[in-house]
Amino acid sequence: MQPLLVCLQDNDSLAATLETAVGASRATLERRQFPDGETYLRFDTDLQDRHVIVYSTLDRPDRKILPLLFTAMAARDLGAASIGLVSPYLAYMRQDERFRSGEAVTSVHFAKLLSDHIDWLVTVDPHLHRHKSLSEIFDVPAIAVHAAPLIADWIQQSVESPLLIGPDEESKQWVAAVAKEAHAPFAVLNKTRHGDRKVEVSVPDIGQWQGCTPILVDDIISTGQTMIKTIAHLAGAGMQPPLCVGVHGVFAGDAFHDLMKAGAGSIVTTNTIAHQSNAIDVSELLANAIRELLVNS
Repeated sequence: MQPLLVCLQDNDSLAATLETAVGASRATLERRQFPDGETYLRFDTDLQDRHVIVYSTLDRPDRKILPLLFTAMAARDLGAASIGLVSPYLAYMRQDERFRSGEAVTSVHFAKLLSDHIDWLVTVDPHLHRHKSLSEIFDVPAIAVHAAPLIADWIQQSVESPLLIGPDEESKQWVAAVAKEAHAPFAVLNKTRHGDRKVEVSVPDIGQWQGCTPILVDDIISTGQTMIKTIAHLAGAGMQPPLCVGVHGVFAGDAFHDLMKAGAGSIVTTNTIAHQSNAIDVSELLANAIRELLVNS
């Protein structure tokens, strides 16, 4: 029997591609809000003994979490054989340590919350700087696919003489992997963060790569402040306008326009979050992981 895909994003082209790629049919779910803001959900598809795939990419997560959890719980209550979550961008992974006394380690709490209501998870490049894998915090099978090979292919096909620049020391291993596959040199910034929007960066000596096209590479482009600071440094060093490449284009507030205004040559992201900058398709990576987990459901 075909798995059922429940899409919690309106008109999401990635979800539509995955539906076809894994041979799923679309479940009909009525969603609306009561006048007091509470969520109403009703399935118009029989879920009994069906494998259900819930699709929800979790940028701007707080308004999405309750509908997601209610959907998973309703599917379980209505007899679904299994419930998987496909979340191309997985939120709440950044707070992975108690940096100050009294802080909530929300990556752990969020993983526990999801694990209580799903049977498996697929995502793309979650922010796992202090966790080695999703299995450290999730209690269900979880696959994190990696966009580095796709980014490297895009760079090879689109940019002559690239120089990859990573945002900080924590990104070095990831940027080095992209650079290796793209057959390109790389450098890593020294970054000090003083708050959510206040960042100091210093650029290492890049004079030897003066003729290269700089490519700022990061897993998440959120406020864009690190890239904006770096663009200014590169301009001062006489480098040409850089390309900004990110796996997840969160673009908080006016970040996209701020980056373009700061002098970015162009901005490219994968399609984990729908945006005009999407140029790299992760659907095949996700579909392969979904098929693997469905076989074991």
